[in-house]
Amino acid sequence: MNIYDFEVTSENGEPYSLDRYKGKVLLVVNTATKCGLAGQFKELEDLYKKYKEQGFEILGFPSDQFKQELSSGTEAAEACRLSYGVTFPMHDLVKVNGEKAHPLFNYLTERTKGILGKNVKWNFTKFLIDRNGNVVKRFAPTDSPKKCETEIEKLL
Repeated sequence: MNIYDFEVTSENGEPYSLDRYKGKVLLVVNTATKCGLAGQFKELEDLYKKYKEQGFEILGFPSDQFKQELSSGTEAAEACRLSYGVTFPMHDLVKVNGEKAHPLFNYLTERTKGILGKNVKWNFTKFLIDRNGNVVKRFAPTDSPKKCETEIEKLL
């Protein structure tokens, strides 16, 4: 099993398989537009623009699990575009922990651990995926997206 076995829902409600990203390096991020860390959207977008042509994608998954997101994926994506110039793919709202967690986040957290265990502790936890769909590394919410750059370059 790898990340390509999962189906997700785009911001506009369309389900699709992550196998569309086969052969690409991915950074999967749980996001929140009302979070104090929302400034990371700008750094994420900078990384996306810098490496997109080399086969890099960022997938943003808004989550209101920490009570810092708008009411829908569409609203969150629009806020990201208007406030931070985000052009990378955004998705519908997801849960990242607990019984109702999206299966993708169950998969990601089972394969990586944060400082305080496997659960996602806050918004902007980042998961780096190699070109074969394997989870390579997890970055903490407070880790700047720029901290991911060296690892991204190695995988590209």
